[in-house]
Amino acid sequence: MSDLTPLDPSADVLTLTRALVDAPSVSGSEGPLADAVEGALRALGGLEVERVGDAVLARTDLGLPTRVVLAGHLDTVPIADNVPSRLDEASGRLYGCGTSDMKAGDAVMLRLAGRFGVPGAEPAHDLTFVFYDNEEVESVKNGLGRVARERRGWLYGDLAILLEPTDGEIEAGCQGTLRAVLEVSGRRAHSARSWLGENAIHGAAGILATLAAYEAREVEIDGCRYREGLNAVRIEGGVAGNVIPDACTVTVNFRYAPDRDEDAAEAHVREVFVGALAAGATLAVVDNAGGALPGLSEPAAAAFVAAVGRPARAKLGWTDVARFAAFGIPAVNYGPGDPQLAHTREEHVLVERLQPAEDALVAYLSGQAVRPPTSQERA
Repeated sequence: MSDLTPLDPSADVLTLTRALVDAPSVSGSEGPLADAVEGALRALGGLEVERVGDAVLARTDLGLPTRVVLAGHLDTVPIADNVPSRLDEASGRLYGCGTSDMKAGDAVMLRLAGRFGVPGAEPAHDLTFVFYDNEEVESVKNGLGRVARERRGWLYGDLAILLEPTDGEIEAGCQGTLRAVLEVSGRRAHSARSWLGENAIHGAAGILATLAAYEAREVEIDGCRYREGLNAVRIEGGVAGNVIPDACTVTVNFRYAPDRDEDAAEAHVREVFVGALAAGATLAVVDNAGGALPGLSEPAAAAFVAAVGRPARAKLGWTDVARFAAFGIPAVNYGPGDPQLAHTREEHVLVERLQPAEDALVAYLSGQAVRPPTSQERA
């Protein structure tokens, strides 16, 4: 076990959020935080708890006819001088790496476990809690994927709720995400005699021009509007200050609407760069995770939307709802963080968003139809 301060699920959600943020857990280093979460869940006494790598699983077994799975990742992107957390009481903001994406959601999950995971609790559904690792990196490392391979039965339920940042709104489905590396070859030469070489960085200009001119598609599915995007996210090339480079790579990221599958997404990217490929560039797909359709016609998802009391919107980003959707399990995103602040240096969560998210889930999981305030009402 780690030497982190033990987590207390009976503490208020702000205190829990701060404790989680103050436990650094950049992707690949979640072990100490997973230890603390595991210890807190085991101490409740009403949950079956299992550890799969740095994923922590817990569930009730009350024999109820329905089961709801709640899931959230423990990892964050690299810290940007924003740990430990900092509470600005004047603005009501808690700053820190992971506050929005998604330790505020994890804190809500711990609060729910503390309420419904003790002996004598009476939720309206059996509950499964999944805290997992490595969500912020390539999909092959994703902890929920590992759970799906090694303990798939733990993920089955009638509805899955990912406590990803949604600013207290319901976000349905998710985009797919593809990363590809385009490589342009050239010929080295001394920069004083550049005409004897072929500059690979210059050769990448056509790729960048194609990206700059790309028109993103928008598509509406089940009343949710998804917008695609194809962008360069890294460019590498160069040998030395006096050498014409003979290689240049451009990494691109394609965020695609869930009406495309992985194969269709790759075919589209290859079509976009057909000119560059014809000119000799190569393209290698290094990561491709399909999205998930909204699935709002599924009764369990529709019931959750009705309980929250406002319409769902599209999830602009990839989340693990896609894994649940692949198993035929309806899944939605719902959490207190703001997705527009995810991964930023100034990442924060509004304190006033924390308790309403917890209250809405308590009401739903208790079988009560209590509607939390809308964004406009909160404003």
